[in-house]
Amino acid sequence: MIANQLLKSGTSIGANIHEAQNAESKADFIHKMKIAAKELEETKYWLILCEKAASYPFKPNLKSKINELGLIIYKILSSSKAKYLFTLLH
Repeated sequence: MIANQLLKSGTSIGANIHEAQNAESKADFIHKMKIAAKELEETKYWLILCEKAASYPFKPNLKSKINELGLIIYKILSSSKAKYLFTLLH
């Protein structure tokens, strides 16, 4: 169960980022990146459960990798939102 959920949320991050690359508009790009961020948070949750459960293997480097990816996604979102708002106001 946990492994399936982790696989789904983890691969959804990449799928949404890939979709964002072909977004129809800046708003669509931001929307798809927000979905990727939500999937990232879900993946963090499943990794925490893996870490706590004795019956699941856990690799600590996965936690640091997902945190690094989160920093990248949130930076992309913040700069994209700022540019989008600037465009709307000017």
